[in-house]
Amino acid sequence: MKNLLIRLAINAVALYAAIALMNGRGITPQNNDWVSLIWLALIFGLINAILKPILMVAGCPFIILTLGLGTLLINTLLFYLAGNIGARFGVGFSVSNFGAAFIGAIIVSVVSFVLSSLLKDELKRP
Repeated sequence: MKNLLIRLAINAVALYAAIALMNGRGITPQNNDWVSLIWLALIFGLINAILKPILMVAGCPFIILTLGLGTLLINTLLFYLAGNIGARFGVGFSVSNFGAAFIGAIIVSVVSFVLSSLLKDELKRP
């Protein structure tokens, strides 16, 4: 349970970083409060847990052909989808173009990687 809460917090901080850095540059948040961000992180985590493995397996030839860069497109699609689904519930964000979604997905990936690396001892504990 603790592991799930840490991952949820990492997703929330990563999404906050992406939305804050890209606000006015193609990503427009609906709400700026932390409760909405936690709900958005939960939606983002569910989408990544359910759809990402399916898309990675289905897109395996494309990922191999592009030497792994296809995963960036998958992450962009999932980032856009999370914002769109969250927007339907009033907690998401709107993305105006592909470039904004692409940069937002990269920001989320980098921040998640850094925070997961810093908290790896906490994530390993039972």
